[in-house]
Amino acid sequence: MASTVLLSLVTILVILSSLHSMNTQPSTKPVQYSTPTIHYDYIYRDHPTAIYPGHINYVLSVAWSPDGTRIASGSRDSTVQVWDAKTGKRLLTYHGHTSEVLALAWSPDGTRIASASRDNTVQVWDAKTGKQLLTYLGHTNTVFCVAWSPDGTRIASGADDNTVQVWDAKTGQHLLTYFGHMTTVLAVAWSPDSSLIASGGFDWRVHIWNASTGKLLLIYRGHTDLISSIAWSPDGTRIASGSFDTTVQVWNANNGKHLLTYPGHFNAIYSVAWSPDGTRIVFGSTDGTVQIWNANGGKVVYTLRNGGLFVAWSPDGSLIASGGKDGIVKIWSAV
Repeated sequence: MASTVLLSLVTILVILSSLHSMNTQPSTKPVQYSTPTIHYDYIYRDHPTAIYPGHINYVLSVAWSPDGTRIASGSRDSTVQVWDAKTGKRLLTYHGHTSEVLALAWSPDGTRIASASRDNTVQVWDAKTGKQLLTYLGHTNTVFCVAWSPDGTRIASGADDNTVQVWDAKTGQHLLTYFGHMTTVLAVAWSPDSSLIASGGFDWRVHIWNASTGKLLLIYRGHTDLISSIAWSPDGTRIASGSFDTTVQVWNANNGKHLLTYPGHFNAIYSVAWSPDGTRIVFGSTDGTVQIWNANGGKVVYTLRNGGLFVAWSPDGSLIASGGKDGIVKIWSAV
């Protein structure tokens, strides 16, 4: 089982590749789609506007505070570091976890951070003081993803126990467990109105389900490999999903209709994020680049070389934060 393999792994990259090698293909083939014409007018950017060195191992997650003044980064070194987004000054190092920090989510009001880890926990802590406020212990294996509901009341987390669990963000009380996936859950995202959750992982599927009842509403079957990242468009009408099949696919969130495929990377996609205005999509890959695409027309806007695996937009859309194997958080101009 994947959980047995995880005990001997030392990095998230090895975790995913080892799990992937053991995964069996779904019994039914995914839907095949034609790919729209993609315009490869690459504009390369080689130099970030700022770098924040501080982690002593891989950066595995990055997230901007809602007001854009701070950046949080999680690492294989088991810490979360919080940075001043303007000066790069390290404001705080959180040491609550005992293993890799794989995912981060800020509360909508910017006062708290939820961090998910290979230590099987999600911890919620004060974003200014680092004081631990609660630890969620509902999962029985590595927690790969965490997302805070836009209304601030709930947190969703997905894990190697094949579940997505929804719980109260203030008390940690368990509210709902979604059992729809056949194996490890790697990605979870809330709809902008907090009513729906999209989740995906090693079963190659993205499920959309009711966040209050757990009722499955839709399954997207467009990918041919594991789902590593999911992002809902700001207006709630579309979803972008990134996969180890090297593509990012955009599809209608209401009916699952495929809209566009971005095949610009040569290796696995690890992260996907929409710009705050919904006009662009950024994604990071193991091919060493971060690419920014037009969300509507399939045109490459920028390619950031040596960008990293994990990406996040600033709330005003002007900057992108990235992190990866070198342990450095990099800030890039997105305009």
